[in-house]
Amino acid sequence: MSNQGDRPQTAGPDDGPQPPFPLKLDGKVIKGFGRGSSELGIPTANIPISGLSVGGHEDVDSGVYYGWAGLSPSKATHQRPPHAQSDKYSHLSSGLQETLSGIAKDDAELEKGAVYPMCMSIGWNPFYKNTVRSVEVHIMHHFETDFYGSHMNLSILGFIRKELDYVSKEKLIEDIKTDIEVSGRSLAREPYAKLRRDPYLLEFEGKGEVAS
Repeated sequence: MSNQGDRPQTAGPDDGPQPPFPLKLDGKVIKGFGRGSSELGIPTANIPISGLSVGGHEDVDSGVYYGWAGLSPSKATHQRPPHAQSDKYSHLSSGLQETLSGIAKDDAELEKGAVYPMCMSIGWNPFYKNTVRSVEVHIMHHFETDFYGSHMNLSILGFIRKELDYVSKEKLIEDIKTDIEVSGRSLAREPYAKLRRDPYLLEFEGKGEVAS
């Protein structure tokens, strides 16, 4: 069990990702377990994976990661582009929201899609006793509508912590909220912030539905 008080403020070296990062993973957004919004108040987008491979790597540890998520164009991305802050999103401090929105302020037109900060879990989620390994992505942004059916390209830039079991849902939520803050501070560093410009994040043509 982790303790929020002794958690590191950021994850990964300050001078940028080190191998095996960045890891790249993409797939179609599908409906997940339905508990992210309803039970935890932290919505997630799920993408299907085949077997245990993540981005072509068989040895990716189960746990929590952070990086950038590219979403194909949709009503959701046009309504709430990356630079649009909202007081309806309460999982990041206002200062950190402002910093991350500022990183996106020079984005070009959104016809190709949009890139958002994300925090994600890879694993079995022992608290809920999943029987399949899953990828659950929390995009650190407020959306007015869902984006099921959109394609998502992930650039995974760092590892935050291993997967844990919890004695209560409240402890799980507390750790997830800390994960989101750590993700935001980690991505705000210049060597990580500049990687949201990776062209791969907005390349959707010819992509399949199952993560690759």
